[in-house]
Amino acid sequence: MDVRRRPVKHQSHPRSVKQHTDGELLKPHNQLKASDALPLPLYLTNGLFFTMFFSVMYFLLHRWREKIRNSVPLHVVTLSELAALVSLIASFIYLLGFFGIDFVQSIIRPSPDSWEMEDENSEQLMIDEDKPIKPCGQALIPHIMTTKPTADVAKEKKKPSPTIEHTSEEDEEIVKMVVKGSIPSYALESKLGDCKRAAAVRREALQRITGKSLSGLPLDGFDYDSILGQCCEMPVGYVQIPVGIAGPLLLNGTQFSVPMATTEGCLVASTNRGCKAIFASGGATCILLKDGMTRAPVVRFGSAKRAAELKQFLEDPMNFDTLAVVFNKSSRFGRLQSIRCAIAGKNLYIRFCCSTGDAMGMNMVSKGVQNVLDFLQTDYPDMDVMGISGNYCSDKKPAAVNWIEGRGKSVVCEAVINEEVVEKVLKTTVAALVELNMLKNLTGSAMAGALGGFNAHASNIVSAVYLATGQDPAQNIESSHCITMMEAVNDGKDLHVSVTMPSIEVGTVGGGTQLASQSACLNLLGVKGASTDEPGSNSRVLATIVAGSVLAGELSLMAALAAGQLVKSHMKYNRSTRDMTKLTSS
Repeated sequence: MDVRRRPVKHQSHPRSVKQHTDGELLKPHNQLKASDALPLPLYLTNGLFFTMFFSVMYFLLHRWREKIRNSVPLHVVTLSELAALVSLIASFIYLLGFFGIDFVQSIIRPSPDSWEMEDENSEQLMIDEDKPIKPCGQALIPHIMTTKPTADVAKEKKKPSPTIEHTSEEDEEIVKMVVKGSIPSYALESKLGDCKRAAAVRREALQRITGKSLSGLPLDGFDYDSILGQCCEMPVGYVQIPVGIAGPLLLNGTQFSVPMATTEGCLVASTNRGCKAIFASGGATCILLKDGMTRAPVVRFGSAKRAAELKQFLEDPMNFDTLAVVFNKSSRFGRLQSIRCAIAGKNLYIRFCCSTGDAMGMNMVSKGVQNVLDFLQTDYPDMDVMGISGNYCSDKKPAAVNWIEGRGKSVVCEAVINEEVVEKVLKTTVAALVELNMLKNLTGSAMAGALGGFNAHASNIVSAVYLATGQDPAQNIESSHCITMMEAVNDGKDLHVSVTMPSIEVGTVGGGTQLASQSACLNLLGVKGASTDEPGSNSRVLATIVAGSVLAGELSLMAALAAGQLVKSHMKYNRSTRDMTKLTSS
Protein backbone atom coordinates (compact mmCIF):
# COMPACT_ATOMS: atom_id res chain seq x y z
CA MET A 1 0.00 0.00 0.00
CA ASP A 2 1.37 3.36 -0.98
CA VAL A 3 1.61 5.44 2.17
CA ARG A 4 2.58 8.65 0.40
CA ARG A 5 0.18 11.48 0.69
CA ARG A 6 -1.46 12.75 -2.41
CA PRO A 7 -0.95 16.33 -3.48
CA VAL A 8 -3.19 18.62 -1.50
CA LYS A 9 -4.77 21.61 -3.16
CA HIS A 10 -5.18 24.75 -1.06
CA GLN A 11 -8.97 24.86 -1.00
CA SER A 12 -9.35 24.93 2.74
CA HIS A 13 -8.41 27.83 5.00
CA PRO A 14 -4.68 28.40 4.59
CA ARG A 15 -4.26 28.74 8.32
CA SER A 16 -5.39 25.21 8.94
CA VAL A 17 -3.04 23.04 10.94
CA LYS A 18 -1.20 20.30 8.99
CA GLN A 19 -0.12 17.04 10.62
CA HIS A 20 3.43 15.74 10.20
CA THR A 21 4.22 12.09 9.54
CA ASP A 22 5.09 11.44 13.19
CA GLY A 23 1.84 12.90 14.40
CA GLU A 24 3.35 16.18 15.54
CA LEU A 25 1.28 19.23 14.80
CA LEU A 26 3.05 21.89 12.77
CA LYS A 27 1.97 25.41 12.04
CA PRO A 28 2.44 26.68 8.51
CA HIS A 29 5.46 28.95 8.20
CA ASN A 30 3.30 31.93 7.42
CA GLN A 31 1.52 31.56 10.78
CA LEU A 32 4.58 32.18 12.99
CA LYS A 33 4.31 35.30 15.14
CA ALA A 34 6.82 36.99 17.39
CA SER A 35 4.26 36.84 20.20
CA ASP A 36 4.47 33.03 20.15
CA ALA A 37 7.67 33.33 22.18
CA LEU A 38 5.89 35.07 25.10
CA PRO A 39 4.89 32.99 28.15
CA LEU A 40 1.39 34.59 28.32
CA PRO A 41 -1.05 35.64 25.64
CA LEU A 42 -0.12 38.95 24.11
CA TYR A 43 -3.05 40.92 25.49
CA LEU A 44 -2.31 39.76 29.05
CA THR A 45 1.37 40.60 28.75
CA ASN A 46 0.59 44.03 27.37
CA GLY A 47 -1.91 44.68 30.10
CA LEU A 48 0.55 43.62 32.81
CA PHE A 49 3.26 46.00 31.58
CA PHE A 50 0.74 48.81 31.05
CA THR A 51 -0.36 48.52 34.68
CA MET A 52 3.24 48.35 35.92
CA PHE A 53 4.26 51.42 33.91
CA PHE A 54 1.51 53.74 35.14
CA SER A 55 1.53 52.44 38.72
CA VAL A 56 5.28 52.92 39.10
CA MET A 57 5.09 56.34 37.45
CA TYR A 58 2.38 57.44 39.91
CA PHE A 59 4.39 56.11 42.85
CA LEU A 60 7.58 57.96 41.82
CA LEU A 61 5.79 61.24 41.14
CA HIS A 62 4.13 61.04 44.55
CA ARG A 63 7.47 60.39 46.34
CA TRP A 64 9.28 63.16 44.44
CA ARG A 65 6.56 65.65 45.40
CA GLU A 66 7.01 64.75 49.06
CA LYS A 67 10.80 65.20 48.77
CA ILE A 68 10.38 68.63 47.24
CA ARG A 69 8.07 69.69 50.06
CA ASN A 70 10.48 68.40 52.72
CA SER A 71 13.61 69.79 50.97
CA VAL A 72 15.07 66.32 50.51
CA PRO A 73 17.53 65.97 47.55
CA LEU A 74 15.97 64.05 44.65
CA HIS A 75 19.11 62.01 44.05
CA VAL A 76 18.77 60.39 47.49
CA VAL A 77 16.67 57.30 46.77
CA THR A 78 15.41 54.49 48.97
CA LEU A 79 15.38 50.81 48.07
CA SER A 80 11.72 50.95 47.09
CA GLU A 81 12.32 53.96 44.87
CA LEU A 82 15.26 52.21 43.21
CA ALA A 83 13.12 49.14 42.51
CA ALA A 84 10.42 51.41 41.11
CA LEU A 85 12.91 53.05 38.75
CA VAL A 86 14.08 49.66 37.47
CA SER A 87 10.46 48.58 36.93
CA LEU A 88 9.69 51.83 35.11
CA ILE A 89 12.63 51.38 32.73
CA ALA A 90 11.81 47.71 32.10
CA SER A 91 8.14 48.40 31.34
CA PHE A 92 9.02 51.34 29.11
CA ILE A 93 11.47 49.23 27.08
CA TYR A 94 8.86 46.50 26.66
CA LEU A 95 6.11 48.87 25.59
CA LEU A 96 8.45 50.66 23.19
CA GLY A 97 9.67 47.46 21.57
CA PHE A 98 6.74 45.04 21.74
CA PHE A 99 3.45 46.79 22.28
CA GLY A 100 1.22 46.70 19.27
CA ILE A 101 3.19 43.92 17.58
CA ASP A 102 0.01 42.31 16.27
CA PHE A 103 -0.93 45.60 14.63
CA VAL A 104 2.48 45.84 12.94
CA GLN A 105 2.23 42.25 11.74
CA SER A 106 -1.22 42.88 10.31
CA ILE A 107 0.23 45.70 8.20
CA ILE A 108 3.19 43.67 6.95
CA ARG A 109 1.20 40.51 6.21
CA PRO A 110 -2.00 40.31 4.14
CA SER A 111 -5.22 39.21 5.75
CA PRO A 112 -6.35 35.54 5.77
CA ASP A 113 -9.03 36.35 3.23
CA SER A 114 -6.46 37.58 0.74
CA TRP A 115 -4.50 34.39 1.28
CA GLU A 116 -7.56 32.34 0.39
CA MET A 117 -8.09 34.33 -2.81
CA GLU A 118 -4.45 33.88 -3.80
CA ASP A 119 -4.53 30.17 -3.05
CA GLU A 120 -7.42 29.59 -5.43
CA ASN A 121 -5.05 30.20 -8.37
CA SER A 122 -1.88 28.72 -6.85
CA GLU A 123 -0.23 25.50 -7.88
CA GLN A 124 -0.57 22.31 -5.88
CA LEU A 125 1.65 22.08 -2.84
CA MET A 126 3.48 18.75 -2.79
CA ILE A 127 4.21 17.20 0.60
CA ASP A 128 6.38 14.11 0.31
CA GLU A 129 7.20 11.91 3.30
CA ASP A 130 10.53 11.05 1.65
CA LYS A 131 11.51 14.74 1.85
CA PRO A 132 11.41 15.84 5.51
CA ILE A 133 9.97 19.21 6.29
CA LYS A 134 12.57 21.74 7.39
CA PRO A 135 12.25 23.14 10.90
CA CYS A 136 10.28 26.35 11.02
CA GLY A 137 13.27 28.28 12.25
CA GLN A 138 15.02 27.76 8.93
CA ALA A 139 12.20 29.48 7.08
CA LEU A 140 12.10 32.67 9.15
CA ILE A 141 13.46 34.95 6.45
CA PRO A 142 11.81 37.98 4.87
CA HIS A 143 10.57 36.18 1.76
CA ILE A 144 7.93 34.25 3.76
CA MET A 145 5.93 37.44 4.09
CA THR A 146 5.03 37.39 0.40
CA THR A 147 1.61 36.35 -0.81
CA LYS A 148 2.91 33.60 -3.10
CA PRO A 149 2.81 29.94 -2.01
CA THR A 150 5.90 28.23 -0.70
CA ALA A 151 6.39 26.23 -3.91
CA ASP A 152 6.42 29.44 -5.96
CA VAL A 153 9.00 30.96 -3.63
CA ALA A 154 11.26 27.93 -4.04
CA LYS A 155 11.01 28.21 -7.82
CA GLU A 156 11.86 31.91 -7.74
CA LYS A 157 14.95 31.27 -5.59
CA LYS A 158 16.37 29.12 -8.39
CA LYS A 159 15.92 31.86 -10.98
CA PRO A 160 18.77 34.35 -11.52
CA SER A 161 18.23 37.89 -10.34
CA PRO A 162 16.39 39.94 -12.96
CA THR A 163 18.49 42.27 -15.09
CA ILE A 164 17.31 45.28 -17.01
CA GLU A 165 18.13 44.90 -20.68
CA HIS A 166 18.00 47.85 -23.00
CA THR A 167 17.23 47.26 -26.64
CA SER A 168 19.34 48.73 -29.38
CA GLU A 169 16.31 50.75 -30.46
CA GLU A 170 16.25 52.53 -27.09
CA ASP A 171 19.97 53.30 -27.23
CA GLU A 172 19.64 54.45 -30.82
CA GLU A 173 17.01 57.00 -29.84
CA ILE A 174 19.23 58.29 -27.03
CA VAL A 175 22.23 58.54 -29.36
CA LYS A 176 20.17 60.61 -31.80
CA MET A 177 19.07 62.92 -28.98
CA VAL A 178 22.70 63.41 -27.88
CA VAL A 179 23.76 64.17 -31.46
CA LYS A 180 20.93 66.69 -31.81
CA GLY A 181 21.85 68.28 -28.47
CA SER A 182 18.54 67.65 -26.75
CA ILE A 183 20.36 65.53 -24.13
CA PRO A 184 23.73 66.86 -22.87
CA SER A 185 26.51 64.31 -23.11
CA TYR A 186 27.60 65.00 -19.53
CA ALA A 187 24.12 64.14 -18.20
CA LEU A 188 23.93 60.58 -19.57
CA GLU A 189 25.05 58.90 -16.32
CA SER A 190 22.35 60.61 -14.27
CA LYS A 191 19.62 60.09 -16.88
CA LEU A 192 20.38 56.45 -17.69
CA GLY A 193 21.52 55.29 -14.25
CA ASP A 194 24.06 52.99 -15.91
CA CYS A 195 27.64 54.27 -16.24
CA LYS A 196 28.80 51.72 -18.81
CA ARG A 197 25.72 52.22 -20.96
CA ALA A 198 26.25 55.97 -20.75
CA ALA A 199 29.85 55.57 -21.93
CA ALA A 200 28.72 53.39 -24.86
CA VAL A 201 26.01 55.86 -25.91
CA ARG A 202 28.40 58.81 -25.59
CA ARG A 203 31.02 56.96 -27.60
CA GLU A 204 28.63 56.24 -30.47
CA ALA A 205 27.34 59.82 -30.47
CA LEU A 206 30.91 61.14 -30.58
CA GLN A 207 31.75 58.95 -33.56
CA ARG A 208 28.73 60.26 -35.45
CA ILE A 209 29.43 63.89 -34.60
CA THR A 210 33.11 63.76 -35.53
CA GLY A 211 32.93 61.19 -38.28
CA LYS A 212 35.95 59.46 -36.72
CA SER A 213 36.14 55.86 -35.51
CA LEU A 214 37.12 54.87 -31.96
CA SER A 215 37.41 51.18 -32.77
CA GLY A 216 40.89 50.91 -31.23
CA LEU A 217 39.82 52.39 -27.91
CA PRO A 218 38.59 49.67 -25.50
CA LEU A 219 35.18 50.05 -23.87
CA ASP A 220 34.51 46.73 -22.14
CA GLY A 221 36.43 45.46 -19.14
CA PHE A 222 36.41 48.66 -17.09
CA ASP A 223 34.44 49.64 -13.98
CA TYR A 224 32.92 52.97 -14.99
CA ASP A 225 31.04 53.26 -11.70
CA SER A 226 34.37 53.59 -9.88
CA ILE A 227 35.27 56.84 -11.64
CA LEU A 228 31.88 58.56 -11.46
CA GLY A 229 32.18 61.96 -9.83
CA GLN A 230 35.81 61.57 -8.81
CA CYS A 231 38.27 60.53 -11.52
CA CYS A 232 37.07 61.27 -15.03
CA GLU A 233 34.00 62.87 -16.59
CA MET A 234 32.25 61.88 -19.83
CA PRO A 235 34.26 58.68 -20.45
CA VAL A 236 34.14 56.92 -23.83
CA GLY A 237 36.65 54.16 -23.02
CA TYR A 238 40.03 53.72 -21.44
CA VAL A 239 43.66 53.76 -22.56
CA GLN A 240 45.83 50.71 -22.09
CA ILE A 241 49.35 51.30 -20.77
CA PRO A 242 51.59 48.27 -20.17
CA VAL A 243 52.96 47.85 -16.65
CA GLY A 244 56.44 46.42 -16.14
CA ILE A 245 58.21 45.46 -12.93
CA ALA A 246 61.66 46.67 -11.91
CA GLY A 247 63.48 45.14 -9.00
CA PRO A 248 63.81 43.90 -6.46
CA LEU A 249 64.78 47.33 -5.14
CA LEU A 250 66.52 46.91 -1.78
CA LEU A 251 65.60 50.05 0.13
CA ASN A 252 66.01 50.61 3.87
CA GLY A 253 66.39 46.86 4.33
CA THR A 254 63.16 46.00 2.50
CA GLN A 255 62.78 44.60 -1.00
CA PHE A 256 60.23 46.20 -3.35
CA SER A 257 59.06 45.11 -6.79
CA VAL A 258 58.38 48.47 -8.43
CA PRO A 259 55.49 48.70 -10.97
CA MET A 260 56.14 51.10 -13.85
CA ALA A 261 53.47 52.03 -16.43
CA THR A 262 55.15 53.27 -19.59
CA THR A 263 55.23 53.01 -23.35
CA GLU A 264 58.96 53.81 -23.61
CA GLY A 265 61.21 50.92 -24.47
CA CYS A 266 64.31 50.31 -22.32
CA LEU A 267 62.97 52.34 -19.37
CA VAL A 268 61.92 49.38 -17.21
CA ALA A 269 64.96 47.35 -18.27
CA SER A 270 67.31 50.22 -17.45
CA THR A 271 65.74 50.84 -14.06
CA ASN A 272 65.87 47.14 -13.36
CA ARG A 273 69.62 47.14 -14.06
CA GLY A 274 70.06 50.00 -11.59
CA CYS A 275 68.08 48.04 -8.98
CA LYS A 276 70.40 45.09 -9.57
CA ALA A 277 73.47 47.25 -8.99
CA ILE A 278 72.01 48.68 -5.78
CA PHE A 279 70.99 45.23 -4.53
CA ALA A 280 74.45 43.78 -5.22
CA SER A 281 76.04 46.62 -3.25
CA GLY A 282 73.95 46.15 -0.11
CA GLY A 283 70.95 48.34 -0.86
CA ALA A 284 70.06 52.01 -0.66
CA THR A 285 69.06 54.23 2.25
CA CYS A 286 66.30 56.82 1.99
CA ILE A 287 65.54 59.52 4.57
CA LEU A 288 62.39 61.62 4.75
CA LEU A 289 63.31 65.25 5.38
CA LYS A 290 59.91 66.92 5.37
CA ASP A 291 56.25 66.05 4.82
CA GLY A 292 53.84 68.89 4.11
CA MET A 293 51.43 69.86 1.32
CA THR A 294 50.97 73.55 0.49
CA ARG A 295 48.25 75.86 -0.76
CA ALA A 296 48.67 79.61 -1.23
CA PRO A 297 45.65 81.86 -1.73
CA VAL A 298 46.02 85.44 -2.94
CA VAL A 299 44.16 88.24 -1.16
CA ARG A 300 43.97 91.93 -2.00
CA PHE A 301 43.63 95.03 0.19
CA GLY A 302 43.08 98.69 -0.50
CA SER A 303 46.68 99.47 0.40
CA ALA A 304 50.04 97.78 0.78
CA LYS A 305 50.03 98.83 4.44
CA ARG A 306 46.97 96.68 5.19
CA ALA A 307 48.50 93.75 3.35
CA ALA A 308 51.66 94.11 5.46
CA GLU A 309 49.58 94.20 8.64
CA LEU A 310 47.99 90.87 7.80
CA LYS A 311 51.42 89.43 6.89
CA GLN A 312 52.77 90.40 10.30
CA PHE A 313 49.71 88.91 12.01
CA LEU A 314 49.95 85.58 10.16
CA GLU A 315 53.70 85.17 10.69
CA ASP A 316 53.58 86.10 14.38
CA PRO A 317 54.29 82.90 16.40
CA MET A 318 51.86 84.12 19.07
CA ASN A 319 48.94 83.72 16.62
CA PHE A 320 49.91 80.34 15.16
CA ASP A 321 48.04 78.19 17.70
CA THR A 322 44.79 80.05 17.09
CA LEU A 323 45.13 79.74 13.32
CA ALA A 324 46.05 76.05 13.65
CA VAL A 325 42.86 75.30 15.58
CA VAL A 326 40.79 76.99 12.87
CA PHE A 327 42.70 75.23 10.09
CA ASN A 328 42.68 71.74 11.64
CA LYS A 329 38.93 71.51 12.24
CA SER A 330 38.35 70.55 8.59
CA SER A 331 40.08 67.15 8.81
CA ARG A 332 41.26 64.46 11.22
CA PHE A 333 44.62 64.26 9.47
CA GLY A 334 45.28 67.78 8.21
CA ARG A 335 47.56 69.60 10.69
CA LEU A 336 48.89 73.07 10.01
CA GLN A 337 52.69 73.23 10.08
CA SER A 338 53.67 76.71 8.92
CA ILE A 339 52.54 79.91 7.21
CA ARG A 340 54.77 81.95 4.91
CA CYS A 341 53.72 85.18 3.19
CA ALA A 342 54.91 87.21 0.22
CA ILE A 343 53.75 90.69 -0.81
CA ALA A 344 53.41 92.16 -4.29
CA GLY A 345 52.12 95.70 -3.83
CA LYS A 346 48.78 95.51 -2.07
CA ASN A 347 48.41 91.78 -2.86
CA LEU A 348 49.32 89.20 -0.25
CA TYR A 349 50.22 85.58 -1.06
CA ILE A 350 49.81 83.25 1.93
CA ARG A 351 51.54 79.85 1.71
CA PHE A 352 49.97 77.36 4.12
CA CYS A 353 51.79 74.08 4.73
CA CYS A 354 50.17 71.10 6.49
CA SER A 355 50.49 67.35 6.98
CA THR A 356 47.85 65.29 5.16
CA GLY A 357 48.14 61.69 6.39
CA ASP A 358 48.18 59.11 3.60
CA ALA A 359 46.36 61.37 1.14
CA MET A 360 48.17 63.55 -1.36
CA GLY A 361 46.12 66.23 0.35
CA MET A 362 45.27 69.04 -2.07
CA ASN A 363 41.57 69.01 -1.16
CA MET A 364 42.37 68.63 2.52
CA VAL A 365 44.66 71.66 2.68
CA SER A 366 42.25 73.72 0.55
CA LYS A 367 39.45 73.13 3.09
CA GLY A 368 41.70 74.23 5.94
CA VAL A 369 42.76 77.36 4.03
CA GLN A 370 39.12 78.26 3.43
CA ASN A 371 38.44 77.97 7.17
CA VAL A 372 41.27 80.40 7.96
CA LEU A 373 40.16 82.88 5.30
CA ASP A 374 36.63 82.88 6.70
CA PHE A 375 38.07 83.42 10.18
CA LEU A 376 40.26 86.33 9.05
CA GLN A 377 37.37 88.03 7.27
CA THR A 378 35.95 89.12 10.64
CA ASP A 379 39.02 91.16 11.66
CA TYR A 380 39.92 92.10 8.10
CA PRO A 381 36.61 92.93 6.42
CA ASP A 382 38.45 94.86 3.69
CA MET A 383 40.29 91.69 2.62
CA ASP A 384 39.23 90.56 -0.84
CA VAL A 385 39.98 86.89 -1.58
CA MET A 386 41.00 86.84 -5.23
CA GLY A 387 41.60 83.09 -5.45
CA ILE A 388 42.06 80.06 -3.21
CA SER A 389 45.24 79.41 -5.22
CA GLY A 390 47.58 82.22 -6.19
CA ASN A 391 50.35 80.03 -7.73
CA TYR A 392 52.65 80.63 -4.76
CA CYS A 393 51.87 77.02 -3.72
CA SER A 394 53.09 76.05 -6.38
CA ASP A 395 51.10 73.19 -7.92
CA LYS A 396 51.87 71.47 -11.25
CA LYS A 397 54.37 74.11 -12.34
CA PRO A 398 58.15 74.32 -12.06
CA ALA A 399 58.83 76.77 -9.23
CA ALA A 400 61.84 77.77 -7.17
CA VAL A 401 59.72 77.88 -4.01
CA ASN A 402 59.18 74.12 -4.24
CA TRP A 403 62.85 73.53 -5.06
CA ILE A 404 63.93 75.54 -2.00
CA GLU A 405 61.22 74.93 0.63
CA GLY A 406 59.82 71.63 -0.60
CA ARG A 407 56.27 70.47 -1.20
CA GLY A 408 54.76 67.10 -0.37
CA LYS A 409 57.52 64.71 0.70
CA SER A 410 61.13 65.90 0.71
CA VAL A 411 63.53 62.95 0.60
CA VAL A 412 67.17 62.11 -0.01
CA CYS A 413 68.25 58.65 -1.15
CA GLU A 414 71.82 57.34 -1.28
CA ALA A 415 73.81 54.21 -2.01
CA VAL A 416 77.46 53.16 -2.26
CA ILE A 417 78.06 51.05 -5.38
CA ASN A 418 81.09 48.78 -5.22
CA GLU A 419 83.76 49.15 -7.88
CA GLU A 420 83.25 45.56 -8.99
CA VAL A 421 79.51 46.14 -9.45
CA VAL A 422 80.16 49.33 -11.43
CA GLU A 423 82.38 47.43 -13.82
CA LYS A 424 80.45 44.15 -14.14
CA VAL A 425 76.82 45.32 -13.90
CA LEU A 426 76.99 48.92 -15.11
CA LYS A 427 79.81 48.24 -17.59
CA THR A 428 81.71 51.46 -16.82
CA THR A 429 84.09 52.97 -14.25
CA VAL A 430 83.64 55.08 -11.14
CA ALA A 431 85.79 57.91 -12.55
CA ALA A 432 83.79 58.04 -15.79
CA LEU A 433 80.48 58.28 -13.89
CA VAL A 434 81.71 61.05 -11.57
CA GLU A 435 83.07 63.14 -14.44
CA LEU A 436 79.97 62.71 -16.62
CA ASN A 437 77.66 63.62 -13.73
CA MET A 438 79.58 66.87 -13.16
CA LEU A 439 79.56 67.84 -16.83
CA LYS A 440 76.02 66.74 -17.64
CA ASN A 441 73.77 66.88 -14.58
CA LEU A 442 75.44 69.83 -12.83
CA THR A 443 77.25 72.05 -15.34
CA GLY A 444 75.08 71.27 -18.34
CA SER A 445 71.86 71.89 -16.41
CA ALA A 446 73.24 75.16 -15.07
CA MET A 447 74.12 76.25 -18.61
CA ALA A 448 70.53 75.54 -19.63
CA GLY A 449 69.16 77.53 -16.69
CA ALA A 450 67.44 74.43 -15.34
CA LEU A 451 65.07 74.74 -12.38
CA GLY A 452 65.23 71.56 -10.33
CA GLY A 453 66.45 69.60 -13.33
CA PHE A 454 69.96 68.65 -12.24
CA ASN A 455 69.49 65.01 -13.15
CA ALA A 456 69.53 62.63 -16.11
CA HIS A 457 65.89 61.57 -16.41
CA ALA A 458 64.15 61.57 -13.01
CA SER A 459 60.80 62.47 -14.59
CA ASN A 460 60.89 59.24 -16.61
CA ILE A 461 60.76 57.07 -13.51
CA VAL A 462 58.45 59.38 -11.56
CA SER A 463 55.88 59.41 -14.37
CA ALA A 464 55.97 55.63 -14.80
CA VAL A 465 55.49 54.94 -11.08
CA TYR A 466 52.83 57.65 -10.81
CA LEU A 467 50.75 56.17 -13.64
CA ALA A 468 51.00 52.68 -12.18
CA THR A 469 50.00 53.70 -8.64
CA GLY A 470 47.21 56.18 -9.42
CA GLN A 471 48.99 59.45 -8.65
CA ASP A 472 48.22 62.72 -10.42
CA PRO A 473 50.50 62.56 -13.48
CA ALA A 474 50.53 66.36 -13.80
CA GLN A 475 52.36 66.60 -10.48
CA ASN A 476 55.30 64.88 -12.12
CA ILE A 477 56.45 68.45 -12.89
CA GLU A 478 57.43 69.42 -9.36
CA SER A 479 57.83 65.83 -8.13
CA SER A 480 60.69 65.34 -10.62
CA HIS A 481 62.75 68.14 -9.08
CA CYS A 482 65.97 66.24 -8.40
CA ILE A 483 69.69 66.82 -8.07
CA THR A 484 71.87 63.76 -8.70
CA MET A 485 75.26 63.68 -7.00
CA MET A 486 78.08 61.21 -7.68
CA GLU A 487 81.39 61.05 -5.82
CA ALA A 488 84.25 58.59 -5.62
CA VAL A 489 84.76 57.21 -2.09
CA ASN A 490 86.97 54.64 -0.35
CA ASP A 491 90.13 55.91 -2.04
CA GLY A 492 88.35 56.32 -5.34
CA LYS A 493 87.37 52.69 -5.62
CA ASP A 494 83.64 52.90 -4.92
CA LEU A 495 80.87 55.23 -6.06
CA HIS A 496 78.66 57.24 -3.70
CA VAL A 497 75.49 58.22 -5.55
CA SER A 498 72.52 60.18 -4.21
CA VAL A 499 69.32 61.85 -5.39
CA THR A 500 67.74 64.72 -3.45
CA MET A 501 64.07 65.28 -4.28
CA PRO A 502 62.36 68.08 -2.30
CA SER A 503 58.80 67.83 -3.63
CA ILE A 504 57.49 64.29 -4.19
CA GLU A 505 53.69 64.56 -4.11
CA VAL A 506 52.09 61.16 -3.56
CA GLY A 507 49.21 59.57 -1.71
CA THR A 508 47.84 56.07 -1.12
CA VAL A 509 44.18 57.05 -0.68
CA GLY A 510 41.84 59.10 -2.83
CA GLY A 511 41.91 59.95 -6.51
CA GLY A 512 43.15 57.27 -8.87
CA THR A 513 44.59 55.12 -6.08
CA GLN A 514 41.20 53.49 -5.51
CA LEU A 515 40.87 52.16 -9.07
CA ALA A 516 41.34 48.42 -9.37
CA SER A 517 44.55 48.39 -11.44
CA GLN A 518 46.28 51.14 -9.50
CA SER A 519 45.15 49.67 -6.20
CA ALA A 520 46.72 46.35 -7.20
CA CYS A 521 50.06 48.07 -7.85
CA LEU A 522 49.93 49.79 -4.46
CA ASN A 523 49.15 46.45 -2.88
CA LEU A 524 52.22 44.97 -4.59
CA LEU A 525 54.33 47.61 -2.86
CA GLY A 526 52.58 47.01 0.48
CA VAL A 527 51.29 50.57 0.77
CA LYS A 528 47.67 50.19 -0.32
CA GLY A 529 45.16 52.47 1.43
CA ALA A 530 45.58 54.32 4.70
CA SER A 531 47.86 53.05 7.43
CA THR A 532 45.94 52.11 10.57
CA ASP A 533 49.02 51.91 12.79
CA GLU A 534 50.64 55.21 11.84
CA PRO A 535 48.61 57.61 9.66
CA GLY A 536 50.72 58.88 6.78
CA SER A 537 53.33 56.11 6.86
CA ASN A 538 52.11 54.42 3.66
CA SER A 539 52.42 57.58 1.58
CA ARG A 540 55.84 58.30 3.08
CA VAL A 541 57.07 54.81 2.17
CA LEU A 542 55.74 55.31 -1.36
CA ALA A 543 57.73 58.56 -1.62
CA THR A 544 60.91 56.72 -0.62
CA ILE A 545 60.17 54.03 -3.23
CA VAL A 546 59.85 56.73 -5.88
CA ALA A 547 63.22 58.21 -4.85
CA GLY A 548 64.88 54.79 -4.73
CA SER A 549 63.58 53.99 -8.20
CA VAL A 550 64.89 57.32 -9.48
CA LEU A 551 68.27 56.48 -7.98
CA ALA A 552 68.29 53.19 -9.88
CA GLY A 553 67.26 54.89 -13.10
CA GLU A 554 69.91 57.58 -12.78
CA LEU A 555 72.63 55.00 -12.16
CA SER A 556 71.75 52.91 -15.18
CA LEU A 557 71.27 55.75 -17.67
CA MET A 558 74.45 57.55 -16.62
CA ALA A 559 76.34 54.27 -16.96
CA ALA A 560 74.90 53.74 -20.44
CA LEU A 561 75.95 57.25 -21.46
CA ALA A 562 79.43 56.87 -19.99
CA ALA A 563 79.95 53.56 -21.78
CA GLY A 564 78.41 54.75 -25.05
CA GLN A 565 75.61 52.17 -24.83
CA LEU A 566 72.56 54.44 -25.07
CA VAL A 567 72.01 54.42 -28.83
CA LYS A 568 72.90 50.73 -29.13
CA SER A 569 70.42 49.70 -26.41
CA HIS A 570 67.60 51.78 -27.84
CA MET A 571 68.16 50.38 -31.31
CA LYS A 572 68.05 46.88 -29.82
CA TYR A 573 65.11 47.19 -27.43
CA ASN A 574 63.15 50.25 -28.55
CA ARG A 575 62.50 49.34 -32.18
CA SER A 576 59.69 47.14 -33.44
CA THR A 577 60.71 44.22 -35.68
CA ARG A 578 57.25 43.82 -37.16
CA ASP A 579 56.57 44.67 -40.80
CA MET A 580 54.28 47.70 -40.47
CA THR A 581 53.41 47.64 -44.19
CA LYS A 582 51.63 44.34 -43.73
CA LEU A 583 49.75 45.65 -40.73
CA THR A 584 48.72 48.74 -42.67
CA SER A 585 47.57 46.80 -45.70
CA SER A 586 45.58 44.39 -43.57
